[in-house]
Amino acid sequence: MNPSRTEPEPAHRPEALLAMTPEVAERLLPPPLRARLTELARLDPDLVTDDLSAPRSAAALRTAEVLVTCWGCPPLDETVLAAAPRLRAVIHAAGSVKHHVTDAVWRRGITVSSAAWANALPVAEYTVAAVLFANKRVWEVADAYRRRRTASSDWYARWPQAGNYQRTVGIVGASAIGRRVLELLRPHALRLLVTDPALDEDGAAALGARLVPLDELCAASDVVSVHAPQLPSTRGLLSRERLALMPDGATLVNTARGSLVDQEALLEEVCAGRLQAVLDVTEPDVPPTDSPLYELPNVLLTPHIAGSLAGELPRLGEAALAELARYAGGLEFEHPVRAEALAYTA
Repeated sequence: MNPSRTEPEPAHRPEALLAMTPEVAERLLPPPLRARLTELARLDPDLVTDDLSAPRSAAALRTAEVLVTCWGCPPLDETVLAAAPRLRAVIHAAGSVKHHVTDAVWRRGITVSSAAWANALPVAEYTVAAVLFANKRVWEVADAYRRRRTASSDWYARWPQAGNYQRTVGIVGASAIGRRVLELLRPHALRLLVTDPALDEDGAAALGARLVPLDELCAASDVVSVHAPQLPSTRGLLSRERLALMPDGATLVNTARGSLVDQEALLEEVCAGRLQAVLDVTEPDVPPTDSPLYELPNVLLTPHIAGSLAGELPRLGEAALAELARYAGGLEFEHPVRAEALAYTA
């Protein structure tokens, strides 16, 4: 999954432009990476734009061969591309390109790369931590301990199944993140299930998991973790009926998109105390201020932090520069995005 350790020698230094918010660029490209950027490409490293129509940005766009993009890049539509006659490549220093790479980009034959593989790593780490803590009943025990403030011998009686040994974890979606989660869970003594319409039994076995239908996965798993893409076909994938299949005390982990889970049904389940939930994403993105999700002891709610955060952003910068080095060296991208794949990926 990592970029090549040995970067090719640049055959030429393409003209480039950073298209993202200045705040993101500051964290994405600290001084050593900015220096490497200027070795690989000709650009003004202090020109960072989220408005490609601004005078300085428009001037740089007219001669840019490569756009290095991240969060805050505006849509690259027909109008933008008409003002970028030399543009040949888009290198995205984050995950999904759907918010800014339009059909016009593909029609122009512009090549696209994404650092989705690098952004998958912290999401998978967050998920694995959530799985292990959920099976250990950490949040519930901590809440009880906080309230009682005394040693107790009844933890075993109250949570007789607490622990990770031989528990069952179900992974919904063998995406880059889902696969990394399975890889990280394999050293633990867990039973691993996976469901994905594009996966066969041999493929699942190679990931250390057993392929099962989604309903069976929900019914059999102590933890269900969602890693499917947001598509029209996946809206409400974890429906009221499927949440009801989950065993009493099971945990739903969602680091994908809130739309994949029936939010009303999930709220009913966690308010009743039947399920636990670890939610890095919800629908809406920020729950109402009076939502019970903020207060429930069986819910861990975080504000979409599972992906690359703060000190993890330079890894995305390094991934983008590795692709820029390959482009400058006349090589194909190591992590290309294909237009046809966007119908079933994030």
